[in-house]
Amino acid sequence: MIEENTSAFWRATLALCCGSFMIFSNLYVTQPLLPEFQQAFGISTLQANASLAVATLMLGFSLLIYGPLSDALGRRGIMLITMTGVVITTFALAWVPNYTSLILLRALQGFLLGGLPAIAIAYMGDEFSKKAMAVAVGIYISGNTLGGIGGRLFSGFMADAFDWRASFLLAAVISLACLIVFWWALPASRHFKPQTPSIQRMFRDLTGHLRNPLLISVYLLGGLNFFIFINQYSYVTYLLSEDPWLLSSSLLGMLFITYLTGTFAASISGRVVLYLAQPLCMALGVLILISGSLILLLPSLIAIIAGLLVNSFGFFFCHSNASSWVSRQAPHARASANALYLVFYYLGASTGGFYLDPFWQFWHWPGVIAGSLLILLITLSISLWLWRQDPRSLSQIT
Repeated sequence: MIEENTSAFWRATLALCCGSFMIFSNLYVTQPLLPEFQQAFGISTLQANASLAVATLMLGFSLLIYGPLSDALGRRGIMLITMTGVVITTFALAWVPNYTSLILLRALQGFLLGGLPAIAIAYMGDEFSKKAMAVAVGIYISGNTLGGIGGRLFSGFMADAFDWRASFLLAAVISLACLIVFWWALPASRHFKPQTPSIQRMFRDLTGHLRNPLLISVYLLGGLNFFIFINQYSYVTYLLSEDPWLLSSSLLGMLFITYLTGTFAASISGRVVLYLAQPLCMALGVLILISGSLILLLPSLIAIIAGLLVNSFGFFFCHSNASSWVSRQAPHARASANALYLVFYYLGASTGGFYLDPFWQFWHWPGVIAGSLLILLITLSISLWLWRQDPRSLSQIT
């Protein structure tokens, strides 16, 4: 097994982080462009949100296919094929003639984007020791955050300097570079044990995970947290594009630099679980997310940025612990178990806007925060219940 701080550990982790950066920069490349889409295509806020929602929804759906498929056919090849498809669709998005075409292509892109997230943590579970995996998952999740920052940041600046189409062109070039590094650096699987492809077994594995109360609870926790977290960012772009702030696309893209606290939180999460139980770490992350949401109510740009910084730390600290906890709790078919977690996760991302939009329409920004707190109190309760079921830290287990 790959052990922590070996050359194989750092090479595999580099590859997965580059892949993660590529996937999440493409997924979120449209988020600072939402006001641009409204103006260019004459659409509503909810219609503009569809450019993100359809990609996350299709990504979530694809995980049901890629996870079980990789349990049968292997990990590395599927990741490489789907990432190649992402590069092609990203380039094509720069040339769409209308918003309907953009949405359809984003749906296809979202399906391809699911290849790596569905499989990456299962690959780690196969190849890494338990302690190395706890550290590697945190670093991998930090790659997610850097991708989210990078995609939104260069997207906003390219839209201001040129137009929204240039954002997709740059994303395609960066994606190609990440694909080349991933292909070169990721070691071949050594401990993967293939299963004979069987739809019946895939269905049995998925339903077995859904009948596991510990797994279904953490699936709901991760999905509902992301349901709120990512869609707060969508509505804060609408808030700050209005009076009195009137921020441009590039400045709205810079808001996502606040993800850096999430990068830090994810990178340290693997160390913290040596001393605290993972469900307790999840509860701590939700409490921090609640605190950041309350700060967002203050009518100041500095306070809003501070709230986003706090939110990002809390969300990614919770998410990285939940992700690795799923692999530890799944008795078999780890890729399927992780795929289901991400199905709930991205289903939350794609539906949260529909939940928060009525709060925005009737009560504007304070309504968005009130709606957020209702859901976060539910996820806090779930994490505390999980702590009662699994109160041991990782050092006590190993």
